[in-house]
Amino acid sequence: MSRTILITGAGSGFGRGVSFELARRGHRVIAGCQIWPQVTGLRQALKAEGLSAEVIKLDVLNEIDRNKALGLDIDVLFNNAGIMESGPMVEIPMSVFRSVFETNVFAALELAQGFGKAMVKRGAGRIVWTSSVAGLVKVPFDGAYAASKHAVEGICSALREELAPYGVQVVTINPGAYRTGFNDTGMEAMDQWWAQGERVVDHWPVRELNRQHDPAEMVATMVEVIEAEHPAYRTVRPAVAEEMVRREQAEVWDLKV
Repeated sequence: MSRTILITGAGSGFGRGVSFELARRGHRVIAGCQIWPQVTGLRQALKAEGLSAEVIKLDVLNEIDRNKALGLDIDVLFNNAGIMESGPMVEIPMSVFRSVFETNVFAALELAQGFGKAMVKRGAGRIVWTSSVAGLVKVPFDGAYAASKHAVEGICSALREELAPYGVQVVTINPGAYRTGFNDTGMEAMDQWWAQGERVVDHWPVRELNRQHDPAEMVATMVEVIEAEHPAYRTVRPAVAEEMVRREQAEVWDLKV
């Protein structure tokens, strides 16, 4: 069945890939991009492949953009836009930490609230939220991002039960490490501020991210979750990441410091 799906963060990574695949499958896709050059680029790329989708400017931090988007009539909100900032918790500037929460938590929640209310009135709808494996396990030197995704997990668990009586579904998707470039730039991000002050702990050991997975797997999974009549509440990929999550969550009960 064809659905109307709004995708945030569609200018790159998973959001871009999901936009293409859902358009191929005949859905009405509304692809939200952060900046105008992404809008232009995505429109051209879709046209080159003979695909039809509505591409809009949707910077989730921009109140004007959010309000315009909230006027849309959609079946599914894919809350996918996100940023990553790395650095040890004792050193990361608070302005950087807050910026992660502004995008990954507060702006996304505002969209979920706005569309969620419309879905409640209609008695149907689905909010699919890109969380992360980082929202379920410990992630040293990436605590800001992990904390934001732990917050997403808390929001979604409450939202799911609150909206279920009204016919509105809430589900999470938890990607591990995939080759979209997101993890690479996120790891590098701390170098923007590291040398701008005295540091008391060592820099995150620089390492090559050579164990990331093919993003096509995650894109296909996201499409499956969006299309499924009754998707699982939580979907973790790849399989090795799900195994790690289950193991770490069990181990923490016996952890001593």
